[in-house]
Amino acid sequence: MRTRHHGASDVGRRRSQNEDAFFGADDLGLFVVCDGVGGRACGEVASQMTVDLIREWVCDEAELVQAAAEEARMARRMVMHGRSSGASQVRLGAETVARLGALVRGAVQNACYIVHGMGEVDARFSGMSTTASVVLVAGDLAIVGQVGDSRVYLARGDDVRQLTEDHTLLNMQVKQGLIDADKARGRKSLITRAVGLREFVEVDITAFPLQAGDRLLLCSDGLHEYLDRAADPLIDLFRLDPRVAAPAAIRYANLCGGKDNITALFVELLEVTLGR
Repeated sequence: MRTRHHGASDVGRRRSQNEDAFFGADDLGLFVVCDGVGGRACGEVASQMTVDLIREWVCDEAELVQAAAEEARMARRMVMHGRSSGASQVRLGAETVARLGALVRGAVQNACYIVHGMGEVDARFSGMSTTASVVLVAGDLAIVGQVGDSRVYLARGDDVRQLTEDHTLLNMQVKQGLIDADKARGRKSLITRAVGLREFVEVDITAFPLQAGDRLLLCSDGLHEYLDRAADPLIDLFRLDPRVAAPAAIRYANLCGGKDNITALFVELLEVTLGR
């Protein structure tokens, strides 16, 4: 599956410095959004370092990603030539999926170890940390890694779903039935996991099948806190070309108040034409 993407980031209307960072590479199938944790020292350093370290880790394992993409292409050829029962069979093997999940988890945990270590050896960086939302596209599959409260959304037509879970105190209270989900929507909350806060972080890893025409959005909470208030703006953004959608998302968040840094990274999944 080929991709094309476009991202944008903005300081917002109330902050003096942008502590968000993002990265996208269609050749790697790698997309990352990080948000330096508010109130922590050097959040902008933590977010950019984490983006760079994840990119380097995945680049070092590019052969695995390419092999997975080739596996998916071979499966699709078998379907097209009638050697398999249908399109539902175009899936990566369980071992390949597990290896890709381990790759994303290792990339985030390596970044956590190094970012935390910087704070241990240099008092200027003590306590710095960041969220991390990572998508690795391999063949017809998205491997999603999540730490913190940045988010990944998937749009298929006008059906939009959130692929990640917020690691926040508020979301934990919702899951425990202490707070109604509708009352919690759009509210800020302390995060319960961050890259760099400690030497190790637990990374949520999930795998989602993709189709041509699907669109993904990776974003910081400076955008999604406003998207939570109504579904229509998010659907409208997904209908736009990614080159238009990213700056439009920035404008929307700023019009809504722009209380935080804002980052939006849109990814479109394109059909692959196979040769004989």
